[in-house]
Amino acid sequence: MAGQGVVLVFGDHRLDIDRRELRRGAELVDVEPKVFDLLVFLVQGRDRVVTKDDMLQAVWGGRIVSESALTTRLNAARRAVGDDGTAQRLIRTFNRKGVRFMGEVTELPDPASAPPILAPNADGNPSIAVLPFRNMSGDPEQAYFVDGMVQEIITALSRIRWLLVIALDSASTPKGQGADVKRVGHDLGVRYVLEGSVRKSGSQVRITGQLIDAATGRHLWADHFDGSLGDVFDLQDKVASSVAGVIEPTLQAAETARSANRPTSDLTAYDLYLRAYAMFLSSARQIPGALRLMEQAIARDADYGPALAWAAICCFRLVLDGRSEDPSADRVKGIAYARRALTSAGEDPGVLVNAALALAYFDEDIDAMIALADRALALNPNFARGWHIGGLLRVWAGQPDGALKHLDTALRLSPRTRIGTSANLIGLAHLFARRFDQAVPRLILAIQDDPGFPAPYHFLAVCYVHLGRLDAARDIVVRLRGVTNLMMPDVAHFRNAEHRDLLLSGFRLAVEGAASGPAR
Repeated sequence: MAGQGVVLVFGDHRLDIDRRELRRGAELVDVEPKVFDLLVFLVQGRDRVVTKDDMLQAVWGGRIVSESALTTRLNAARRAVGDDGTAQRLIRTFNRKGVRFMGEVTELPDPASAPPILAPNADGNPSIAVLPFRNMSGDPEQAYFVDGMVQEIITALSRIRWLLVIALDSASTPKGQGADVKRVGHDLGVRYVLEGSVRKSGSQVRITGQLIDAATGRHLWADHFDGSLGDVFDLQDKVASSVAGVIEPTLQAAETARSANRPTSDLTAYDLYLRAYAMFLSSARQIPGALRLMEQAIARDADYGPALAWAAICCFRLVLDGRSEDPSADRVKGIAYARRALTSAGEDPGVLVNAALALAYFDEDIDAMIALADRALALNPNFARGWHIGGLLRVWAGQPDGALKHLDTALRLSPRTRIGTSANLIGLAHLFARRFDQAVPRLILAIQDDPGFPAPYHFLAVCYVHLGRLDAARDIVVRLRGVTNLMMPDVAHFRNAEHRDLLLSGFRLAVEGAASGPAR
């Protein structure tokens, strides 16, 4: 049975025992306490039929409960997981015997249950977790603007080399709800938590922020900053420098607010970039639209480094995912965008790693691109995406164990970021190391996180073949056909010939099995 610190995943549901949360995709499902306890008991005991007495003992402590009350809660548990008393797809009643949970369950470690990354005050250096800011604009469509604002503030804080900055991603942290600051501090091992809100009304912006001592819950600083959209970059620096000044008064806050080259002075281009970035992160299916917006931003500012680099990433993903209408043209565009981005980048770590990733896929020297990603980390050691891309490039270079160290660091720095792409890479690294049983749950999670992303389907089918689970491999190939027309995985960017053969041989067997008939 699963213990503490484990999340139970089945279908598109995630059952977090420690947090007492049931989620369907990103949605938090409202479940009353006894129904939650009953669901946990059934999922944990899925290897057997549990009797009425078993349920009464586990959930009600042996107290007498009427048949109708038990039935009511069983039906409520079914509704919570999208089941019903007729289909009984997940929770099945066996007459005069009991009940059994029938779904396929994957047990995954809960990132928040891991030991603290950095015990508070362990090394004398300050550490801070930045929570997603609340969107106070009254318009859900402005969420992308709020998220972009927070990313700029995180970037400014991360320039302080003595400050460990951890970002809690907005995709997995509920907005508009007060966070348990003490728990955040304990789980992440940080001294301070920054939270706030952004209100955008017409051409005016108000940023509010408050800095909290995670150990005591005491508010150390709170302020708000008003300005026009034309002053948005100055507002970001004001917030970051004020926080820095409170955390370490002896260090000049100007370390954060010091002059930096702005990626663009065109606010329309900036707005287009933020919209495109939000689309890219939402789903692989949104990448064509994200590229169109990035190209509109570039049309307004031809030297806009971040937009150029993300446009290159969009081109690479269109080709990789089999969604490009003209792969040769997208390849040429992707290389051009990446090289232009490097010319404009200066020392922007985000631009460096994105350009390195696109160029590595389009066949630039992999060691040179790894060195470029490492240069970005030298500039900003707290850059979670830099560690992620460094891990990805090492997977491509044929260094799975080195890749896992980088990917683990990325997850520690941004532990609640969207998990799909990280899970896919971790699964692939285990696949290349022939740890197929460890790869499978990660790849299943990647598919659940973004069902439109083809890569984990390819890798999961290969794992199943090498584990001898040919029926499961055929099922994955059938599902893949609903996602992409590119059936054989693109392996040219993997530099290790044995790794390429491992993927192609396994997937050929999966495809041949699917072509021979339906899985039994």
